[in-house]
Amino acid sequence: MTIEAAYTLYLSTLAFFLGAAFGSFLDCMAVRAVRGETVLWGRSRCGCCGHVLGAPELVPVLSYLFLRGRCRHCGKRISAESLYCELALGVVYLLLYLRFGQSVLTLRYMALCAVLLELSLIDLKSYTIPDAAILTGLAIWFCTLPFTSGAPGICPTLPEELLYSLLGGFGLFLSLLLLSLLFDHLSGRESLGGGDLKLFFLLGLYLKPAAGLFALILSCLLGLAMAGLLRMRRIPFGPAISLAFVLSLLFGQEFVGWYLRGL
Repeated sequence: MTIEAAYTLYLSTLAFFLGAAFGSFLDCMAVRAVRGETVLWGRSRCGCCGHVLGAPELVPVLSYLFLRGRCRHCGKRISAESLYCELALGVVYLLLYLRFGQSVLTLRYMALCAVLLELSLIDLKSYTIPDAAILTGLAIWFCTLPFTSGAPGICPTLPEELLYSLLGGFGLFLSLLLLSLLFDHLSGRESLGGGDLKLFFLLGLYLKPAAGLFALILSCLLGLAMAGLLRMRRIPFGPAISLAFVLSLLFGQEFVGWYLRGL
């Protein structure tokens, strides 16, 4: 193995476990947020016996696997939700690193994907998308905007990038707003919540218009798939939107290019 390959493997492993660590923390944060608790103090505990978890029980992914999904104090099975969050964000962070390399874009999208996981978990538990998550995503976009100008695949100048971002954000927001109003009028019930519209606006800032349209179509398909699999009359749309954005971010440009070449 060459030094370059070893270095890439090291950073890839680091990216995965960084995402897994954040995934574990964000799952705990979402649970406490829904309960009205804070993450600023209070250690993690077993949900069955209440025992305070030590360092060996808090290693992302590995602790759950080594303990076989059971509390080592009371022996009762613990929820696998944290493991799923750790694996999901770990894989996303790994793919982001492999896709964008060592760049500000990687850090930007890592931070945003953490926000998306958090709001998705809260939406799944409470059917609400917190404004704090949207504002955090906006802050990430604004603070990294000057450093992404001229990056590969991005508009060459800051004014052009800002223009495309705003067009993407407002384009998705207004399109979804008009469609939801029309559907509400025809069906007599609410189709999209205000949080979903805000989330589309946020993600439109990060995507080019073509990729944003791809994310919009994909989110609808994922939402329908969730409705069919979960068999729920009311489906939280935030997770479908977030997953569609991540897939569009990683593969949307290639898909749009393939589609346009086929026309």
